[in-house]
Amino acid sequence: MINMLLMLLIVVGLFGLGDFLGVLTKAKLSSVFVALLGALILFMTGTIPADIVAQAGLSDIAKWASPILVFSMGTMINIKQLFDEWRTVLMSLIAMMVALVSLMLVSPIIGKELALVSIPIVNGGIIATEIMTTAALEKGFPFAAGFGALVYAIQKFVGTVPASYFGLKEANIIVTEYRKNSISITELKKEATTQEATVKQAVYKKYISYYTPFVCFALATLGGLIAVIIQKYTGLHNSITSLILGAIVGYMGLVPPNILDHGKSSGLITMVVFAAIIPSLAKITFGDLVTMSWLLVVIFGVVLLGTYFFICVLPTWKLVGSKNLAFGIAMGQLLGFPATYLIANEIATAVSENDEEYKVIMAKLGPAYVVSGMASVTTLSVFIAGFLVNFL
Repeated sequence: MINMLLMLLIVVGLFGLGDFLGVLTKAKLSSVFVALLGALILFMTGTIPADIVAQAGLSDIAKWASPILVFSMGTMINIKQLFDEWRTVLMSLIAMMVALVSLMLVSPIIGKELALVSIPIVNGGIIATEIMTTAALEKGFPFAAGFGALVYAIQKFVGTVPASYFGLKEANIIVTEYRKNSISITELKKEATTQEATVKQAVYKKYISYYTPFVCFALATLGGLIAVIIQKYTGLHNSITSLILGAIVGYMGLVPPNILDHGKSSGLITMVVFAAIIPSLAKITFGDLVTMSWLLVVIFGVVLLGTYFFICVLPTWKLVGSKNLAFGIAMGQLLGFPATYLIANEIATAVSENDEEYKVIMAKLGPAYVVSGMASVTTLSVFIAGFLVNFL
């Protein structure tokens, strides 16, 4: 018991340290990057055992935590907003397909396994990473699994710079037009709203007192169980079904948005899913790290160049009416929500000189950035991971 709690403390401590430094640097330093880098250093120096997650008693929990978390993520999806922002969703999908094609083109250089593992991770977030790294380990590709974890750890750094740069250019254009009185807030799209705000007379609102932490966790577990049963008989990965089920019951107002958060259990489940990535770093050597460094340059280099060509050079950007906005939306797959919202907010704060200008900028950038992060990371990447995992 002492050893189990010690191993658990180390795992949780790594993520706690990441959160602390993330808050200290105002999110300029990724908390996930700190946690995974810390784990990698401890593995390479032999400070912690390779099976630390298993010794902490988290391995079995991680197996059932993933579908439950995906179901909860599904309840956050604002289906109405996705339809309203269909141009943004389509642009996000195009950007993800560009990344997919770009990485497949360099697969002869980096290897098929690395390309397959990297695609859903570049396209998305933690769930796609957990699916691909776990599958890579199970199928005997430890190098690919470790590489996938590093891709996830640094992709926010890669996406932040262009998302901020092109967002700032767009914001300056917006505020210049506003100062010339050529546009008004009412002519722009309304700011993104939450699922809760769009569901009228939701069932859960009428009986909110019954949605206790245990009830919420039970409902999320039921959703995950149904998804796993469907996978058993159809072969369709449970992440896809969990997401769809969560989105349906969330949109119908049968459960609160982000049901795990409402049930005060999202923190633990999210930590366990993050912890499931750690074993993929255990077998990385210093030599592997050197090799991975140039592979990471290739991966993100080809994605950024491919995205710029297909979205900014070709007339694809006309879908959303602006090259700057189009490229910012494309970076949503590297950032995810809420990082995309934070960047939009940061841009609006930096460019605006008063509250009115802030609202004008956020009215245009806010929905595009938020929906791009939600559509790619929360929705589309889960489908892509659930599909590509079968080809490893």
